[in-house]
Amino acid sequence: MTTYATKLSDIKRAWHLFDAKNQVLGRLATQVAVKLIGKHKPYFTPHLDCGDYVVIVNSDQVAVTGRKKDQKSYYRHSNYPGGFKSITIGEQLKKDSRQALKLTISKMLPKNKLRDPRLARLKIFKDDQHPYQDKIQKA
Repeated sequence: MTTYATKLSDIKRAWHLFDAKNQVLGRLATQVAVKLIGKHKPYFTPHLDCGDYVVIVNSDQVAVTGRKKDQKSYYRHSNYPGGFKSITIGEQLKKDSRQALKLTISKMLPKNKLRDPRLARLKIFKDDQHPYQDKIQKA
């Protein structure tokens, strides 16, 4: 009996549509991360990029539970003295909800060379209008 090894030619990419309206941020992000990684496929292989394309609409209407809007912060540093910046998730959602969603999903992906190509297949829109209507099959 031989072991099956997935080849790049075996990988089929599908398109998935997620509506973020009244969805909890973290729960939506975990579902999207699974689709981007490709863990829902029977031929998933960790060292290959088996994931699909994901389109998220209505990112402005995503929900955050509890007191996270005031307490959860995103941090960055410019590596210059005094270059530390901090922004709460509530402020980030008002400023650009797409960036908050992308950052949340990015942190749920494995930290390796496949992270950037996976994030490149993530498309996020503020409202329900997007240019990928023809690619997404209705189930």
